Amino acid sequence: MAREKNVEQITNMDEDFGQWFTDVVTKAGLIDYSGVKGFFIMRPYAYALWENIQSALDTRFKELGHENVSMPLLIPESLLQKEKDHVEGFAPEVAWVTHGGAEELAERLCIRPTSETLFCDHWNHIVKSWRDLPLLYNQWCSVLRWEKSTRPFLRGREFHWQEGHTLHETAEEAQRETQQMLDVYEELCVDYLAMPVVKGRKTDKEKFAGAEATYTLECMMHDKKALQSGTSHYFGDGFAKAFDIKFSDRENKLRHPHQTSWGLSTRIIGGIIMTHGDNNGLCLPPRIAPVQVVVIPIASQKAGVMEKSEEIAARLKDAGIRVKIDASDQSPGWKFAEHEMKGVPLRIEIGPKDIEQEQCMAARRDNGEKAAVPLAELEAYAARLLGDIQTSLYDKAKANLTANTHPAATLGEAKEILESHGGFIKTMWCGSEECEARMKEEAGVTSRCIPYEQERVGNVCTICGKPSDTMVVWGVAY
Repeated sequence: MAREKNVEQITNMDEDFGQWFTDVVTKAGLIDYSGVKGFFIMRPYAYALWENIQSALDTRFKELGHENVSMPLLIPESLLQKEKDHVEGFAPEVAWVTHGGAEELAERLCIRPTSETLFCDHWNHIVKSWRDLPLLYNQWCSVLRWEKSTRPFLRGREFHWQEGHTLHETAEEAQRETQQMLDVYEELCVDYLAMPVVKGRKTDKEKFAGAEATYTLECMMHDKKALQSGTSHYFGDGFAKAFDIKFSDRENKLRHPHQTSWGLSTRIIGGIIMTHGDNNGLCLPPRIAPVQVVVIPIASQKAGVMEKSEEIAARLKDAGIRVKIDASDQSPGWKFAEHEMKGVPLRIEIGPKDIEQEQCMAARRDNGEKAAVPLAELEAYAARLLGDIQTSLYDKAKANLTANTHPAATLGEAKEILESHGGFIKTMWCGSEECEARMKEEAGVTSRCIPYEQERVGNVCTICGKPSDTMVVWGVAY
């Protein structure tokens, strides 16, 4: 009965997906609300998830030669104003500090929404020669953007992220960096988070403020909406010119360097929840789950049960598996529901009868399958099962993406598909902002990206009928 009650606390995702999401992030112990709208408390379980993502990315960044730095929290208004497109793009989201104690400041200070201007100001001081390049920096921090509508992970006013900023001698080198870091994000999404991606370039209308080009990974959630899951930007030398960053090249001529920026935030945790979760709560990919295996003692008061549970946990830990014993006084049914809610990939149950038979019971979170496992084979079986779960989650998400991506030859067809099915729409596009705006106004979708994997879904722009060689993916986005 306790188990059923626990599950009933989650709204059915097919009835109200938004409320389901809120229920999961609160009841699975990920988020609590603070006293200020849009400022959420990441509880230990959520932060452990973020740390696992951090670890995977930080290791890869360092393998590629990047170094971590820390920039100030506050940006002088005059500094922010130096790059026109950039400041205009962020102006509606900026929060300002106007007083220090009781004194009014001579110049307003912006709480960083992103740190391009800080990096550029710093590089103006230290870059003199081509020998100083490249500079491959990354920062782990939180930023502040004054969003009007807020939701945990997806639209927080303050959120954690990493922001990479690099400076290069040539445009070609900077462009390679931009693509390389998008590939790193793709590796994270596919290999760790089990999230298939649509990889491509943003249209000029949707690109980052101040960038020459923005590249993105777009993922489809369970409700068929898009989530931007990592972006990489090529700035060219625009920021360098605005901030007067110059270096002596190999021929001793003064030149402006070329710049990139790339970032991924705790929004990706929202993506994991909405890609893999179900009506029992979270369903976490094993490679990033804070707890990969939970051991549940059955009839723990009986002789030998706790000792055998501890032995099993120790063996799994020695095998490199993240494991936890639930030795609380709650009933087994309550524990099953609790750890299903938290998305623990694999549950091991051990009781007196299992000990007699030298086995345990293993239950998968992704599909609920349960099997008896000889204790002598536990480490190998658990490792194999965790790998199977990781693959199964990716395959299920990939099937959702494939089944809910549709070609459309006309605007009317696109509207009909969106109204009846939702999901992603593939159309040809002439490249004009007018057609892009019309698609948003009439069909209610925005361009997600111009995919690297192009295909022909006709020969003319779906919106205006002019000849077209470019295919675009459209969708409703978080």
